[in-house]
Amino acid sequence: MDALTRTLRETIAAADRAITAENFDELMKFYADDASLVVKPGLTVTGKDSIRRAFVAIAQHFNHSIVVTQGKMQVIPGGDVALVIMETRLQATDKAGAESQSMRRATYVFRQVSEKWLCVVDNSYGTTLLDEVVEP
Repeated sequence: MDALTRTLRETIAAADRAITAENFDELMKFYADDASLVVKPGLTVTGKDSIRRAFVAIAQHFNHSIVVTQGKMQVIPGGDVALVIMETRLQATDKAGAESQSMRRATYVFRQVSEKWLCVVDNSYGTTLLDEVVEP
């Protein structure tokens, strides 16, 4: 594993730990000020304040039980950005006690800012967003 891939894997793992712990102040350190988050197909928010509010709502939706982990990963660098294609695994328990697990093939874009890699596009749905697009 090359140094960039290792750095981004560690960065994403730390962000996942912050999501699972609902430590949203820590989580916002991983995002650029102008970052965008795909909350769900058809709903994208931009800016740290909006992203933070979205993660609070996501935690509530998943009954404060979401656990996020990562699987296989590919990094494609280009200049000061990197495209990350990664398996994102979600586990949660709903209010009725039913457990759920899912795996998504996420796409993330990171930008290098002052020696640090910050997420500028967080799309845990990956290319499945195309399933929602209606052709003209």
